Amino acid sequence: MKPLRLRLLLVIAAVATALAWAGARLWDSLGHLPGVPTAAPIVLAAVAVVLLATAISLRSRLKAVRERQPGAKGVDPLGAARAVVLAQASALVSALMTGVYAGTGIHLLSQLDNPARSSQAITAGFAVLAGVAVVAAALWLQHVCRLPEDHEPPAGSAPSPR
Repeated sequence: MKPLRLRLLLVIAAVATALAWAGARLWDSLGHLPGVPTAAPIVLAAVAVVLLATAISLRSRLKAVRERQPGAKGVDPLGAARAVVLAQASALVSALMTGVYAGTGIHLLSQLDNPARSSQAITAGFAVLAGVAVVAAALWLQHVCRLPEDHEPPAGSAPSPR
């Protein structure tokens, strides 16, 4: 499994921002732009907390095993792989949603004189911040679960098939 790169997530967020901004302008000119859900920043923040808690738990367990502490509970490799998959999926979706809320929020900034639009712009801003927190927590969880670098096989041993 290849690790996600921050560069890819930034490109996804930038493209989503541009498309969401253009879509919001078009939708607003043709009718009434739907509001930004109030639950968006709350849900994204909850996902960030879950990813952060998972990363902290796995990190402490891996550290205890590495230091050979008595009674250290090991980490199931399949569980760690699932955590990485969760982190990568969360980072990809969050990068997309961060871009969508950023683009919508940028469009709403031109309508701050309307109190409802001003409130939606603030909600979109909080959703962007929570989305960035999800990406940061997901990348850290991915970093925590990475395997140590492979070293050269000992002399006389067969190389592992890859």
